[in-house]
Amino acid sequence: MHAIVIAEPGGPEVLRWREVPDPRPGPGEVVIDVVASAVNRADLLQRRGLYDPPLGESPYPGLECSGRISEIGEQVEGWRIGDEVCALLAGGGYAERVAVPAEQLLPVPTGTVLRDAAALPEVTCTVWSNVFMVARLRRGETLLVHGGASGIGTMAIQLAKAFDARVITTAGSPGKLARCRELGADVTVDYRTEDFAEIARDQADVILDIMGAKYLGRNVTALASGGRLVVIGLQGGTVGELDLRSLMSKRAAVHATTLRTRPVPEKGVIVKGVRENVWPLIEAGAVQPVVHAAVPMADAARAHRMLEAGEQVGKIVLIV
Repeated sequence: MHAIVIAEPGGPEVLRWREVPDPRPGPGEVVIDVVASAVNRADLLQRRGLYDPPLGESPYPGLECSGRISEIGEQVEGWRIGDEVCALLAGGGYAERVAVPAEQLLPVPTGTVLRDAAALPEVTCTVWSNVFMVARLRRGETLLVHGGASGIGTMAIQLAKAFDARVITTAGSPGKLARCRELGADVTVDYRTEDFAEIARDQADVILDIMGAKYLGRNVTALASGGRLVVIGLQGGTVGELDLRSLMSKRAAVHATTLRTRPVPEKGVIVKGVRENVWPLIEAGAVQPVVHAAVPMADAARAHRMLEAGEQVGKIVLIV
């Protein structure tokens, strides 16, 4: 088979489409013939040598895929060869074939094109696990989403609205802000010219943050009493100052999480929750994958440049 290999840490030009050994399913695993994968910021970090895959996982980038099951390992039940699926991966999605634990499989939602299903696992699992499992967003509460036009942002807006929450989101252009409103955002903030902390001051019951240190203080300002800040990205740095008195006065909490390095059983619980709670919304048309562009997987370097340019809304998928 062929896969995208990172020749050495560096820019998009280090991504090479090369012949590599075929994966084999271990106990509890299946092999998927990949139709599509999708680009995530973690892939950019891995390409630069800043985010190695967990020990024992595929060295190739790619945290999600869609395709058809072609092999089934021992101790796997409930799946058949030929089933159309999408999957949450610890790596290896940028390839023609990938082995994945059966607990991390999802059926392609009814009404969703197989290609577009590749854009679902990472964002649905990230949003469900953080906004709903960790932060426990409830109906009528307010969610503040940073980067509302990103893959995670577009999914967070839609899911929060599907659960009758109010949504405030930030983005960096009039076009992106308009798209966020189309997806259901109630309040949009242009982070280039407006201060989200003043606009959302004391309003946010839950904040989904991709910036980290740069936004830490202002996120606390935006939190409501009893608010929950969940940090899932560090685009604005890793070390910041936290006013504990302000946090205590609001009886608020700060959580920091990752998804890729969690053990398979924990991922399985998240995937099960997504299948039970998110998949019906997708099949009913209340939530949809937002795909900005489809790029041939062999040209993954171009897809990485597109994501780094920051002009996309939603996800960029890679087609085998």
